[in-house]
Amino acid sequence: MADTQFKVENYLANSFIIVEGKKDANNFYIILKGKVKVAKENPVMAAEPFTVLGPGDFFGVVSCMSVHARIESAVALENVALISVEREKFGLLIQKNPAVAMKIIRFFSRQLREFDQAITNLTFKNVAAEEPSHLFNIGEYYVKKRIFNHATYAFQKYLQYLPEGEHRDNAIQRLQSLKAPLKSPAAVQQGGMTRRYKDNTMIFCEYEPGEELFIIQAGKVKITKIVNEEVLLAVLKAGDIFGEMAILDNKPRSASAITFGDVEVMAINKSNFETMVKSQPQLATRLIQLLSERIWTAYRQLENLIIRDPMGRIYDTLLIQIEKQKIRIEPKQYHNFEFGTKELINMVGLTPEKGDMYVVQLLEDKHFLLQEGKIICTDILELEKTVQFFRKKTAMERKREASKNM
Repeated sequence: MADTQFKVENYLANSFIIVEGKKDANNFYIILKGKVKVAKENPVMAAEPFTVLGPGDFFGVVSCMSVHARIESAVALENVALISVEREKFGLLIQKNPAVAMKIIRFFSRQLREFDQAITNLTFKNVAAEEPSHLFNIGEYYVKKRIFNHATYAFQKYLQYLPEGEHRDNAIQRLQSLKAPLKSPAAVQQGGMTRRYKDNTMIFCEYEPGEELFIIQAGKVKITKIVNEEVLLAVLKAGDIFGEMAILDNKPRSASAITFGDVEVMAINKSNFETMVKSQPQLATRLIQLLSERIWTAYRQLENLIIRDPMGRIYDTLLIQIEKQKIRIEPKQYHNFEFGTKELINMVGLTPEKGDMYVVQLLEDKHFLLQEGKIICTDILELEKTVQFFRKKTAMERKREASKNM
């Protein structure tokens, strides 16, 4: 594993290797020898307060590959030797050791699933467990909305995975009334793994078991989830990867993928996935970059949800938008958020009445103003400092509560 192309760094016991919040994280580490403790100042839900890692384990990948500030600190518990991998040498590492890429991808997929579940539970509360039996409810939702091609897909998949399910007869009746076959036709395939879909076609439905991930070759794909109503989670474009969670951890799809215009995708199944990672390091690099960005976003959402003060969550929501765009934070730097107070209240998940009260407070802050209905910050460094204040306040409150319960 140790290679002259990769630097080996030695740290003495009790020394810091990486520090939470530090920007310009251009590398990550693989442990060669010794033990390292990785911890966060204010642990989020679904994350361990700290983890102890040993030889073969890695840390610092998320911030390195997503090009964001460090989201954790790492301290040497004893004298340690570490391989330092720079971002631009990641493809080389995979070529030399594809097993490392698979280990990172599997670990990330598990962590992302846990984070997503925690976010869903905290924000949407009563969300159904991810089981194929819910495909029938998805079909019913689309019948009510008169989107019959999506309803057809969901009912056909319900019958495919649960041929003796409790809604079997109803699903058959629904398909007959829609004049649709009981089985879904196979996707149009051309040239092996390449598939083409027409506009507004469901590629897969939330709750159905997944066996493939997709790379968009041309066109756009909407990722949606039904939580009382259909929620648009993302619009993906050429080069983007989706559906990777199902193939990595054998769980049903957590969202639906629907074409937005005509689309061409490459489909990769479980059996050829590892081969692709080995033969195409750029695919593994792209996938790890994508998972790193998603984990960073999920982690920041969870960090936001543990801030007790709604005003703190409003400030932090604005800071997340700046961090997502990877804008370097400088003093007196001006930023137009390109959205108004109504969108901000929705992002934070406050009722309009409560939200308006906090918006008034925000606009009393001399660093914020409304211009043509858009929120403007006149100094994003001051915004970052304000968020740090609210985070510290939450951390102190949580520590006080923990010591009372001991």
